[in-house]
Amino acid sequence: MAVKRNLDQHSSEDVIVEAAWLYYEEGLNQNEIAQRLSVSRATVVNYLQEARERSYVQISLSPKVFASHQLAHDLKNKFDLADVIVLPDDVSDESTAWRVARGAARLVPSLLKSGDRLGIAWGKTIYDVAEHLEHKVVDNLTVLQLVGSMATPYGFSADVCSSRVARKLSARCINLHVPAILSSKEVAKLLQEEELIAHQLDEITSFNKTVFAVGSCMSDSHVVSSGVATLDELQIYVDRGAAAVLCGRFIDKNGHEISGPLDGRILGISAEKMRNPEVGILVSTGKERVRPTLAALKGGYVTHLVTSANFAGELLSLGN
Repeated sequence: MAVKRNLDQHSSEDVIVEAAWLYYEEGLNQNEIAQRLSVSRATVVNYLQEARERSYVQISLSPKVFASHQLAHDLKNKFDLADVIVLPDDVSDESTAWRVARGAARLVPSLLKSGDRLGIAWGKTIYDVAEHLEHKVVDNLTVLQLVGSMATPYGFSADVCSSRVARKLSARCINLHVPAILSSKEVAKLLQEEELIAHQLDEITSFNKTVFAVGSCMSDSHVVSSGVATLDELQIYVDRGAAAVLCGRFIDKNGHEISGPLDGRILGISAEKMRNPEVGILVSTGKERVRPTLAALKGGYVTHLVTSANFAGELLSLGN
């Protein structure tokens, strides 16, 4: 790779390429690159980030390295998983979650092949995974939105998650153009009978691989903040043994779907249909998600787990 050195004549793209070359190929640190290019270190950081976003640079996670972690080995054996990726914890829960999402984004493309139909859940975790995905072409890949859309406090809806994953992987995308929850069973039934919606609902059941997260049943959980369930409805499910939320569906500690006031009103995949996938990638960290993750593991929704070290330790200590 040849890069011209006359920076005064470079376009912004040339400077980004130059910075990426110096950092990744010649091994210069950011301060050295800043001196070489006569810019600030912060500018170099921006150049390197831009290089990755434009896919000039693609960094591959080696699953074997992180899966060799003892915690990963123990979780894999305990829950009979195909693979577990354990990332080191960062200085805060928020930054650890960001790190785990990045790790999942590196893993996902390695598990895909031509002809796959990839079901995508929603929520902040899945949105972050989509953001971190590198651009890669997966031939004949279809991405499916597994649950209808609702406004969220994070400023995105379910269709954004699936659309971004599809764009990053150059895939066909089938979105579900309906709300996640309707006001009554009657309204939901009418929508389900519309030809276009019926076709989309039929399509989303055809996935063979999934990427998802699980939510808690706490009062501040995503299922409440997004408007899928009210606090009163949440309490009914909790009273019936709910331990986790999966694509808007409540499951108990063993992963079985629980019936309740949302039955017949949610438009999206059922928990039962998500069980025993060819590949089920669960991305999870954070203290409030330990028990929900155990429920998903016990319910047979997961083949691959991406998490953090402290979280992995909690899973092992509680997963008896």
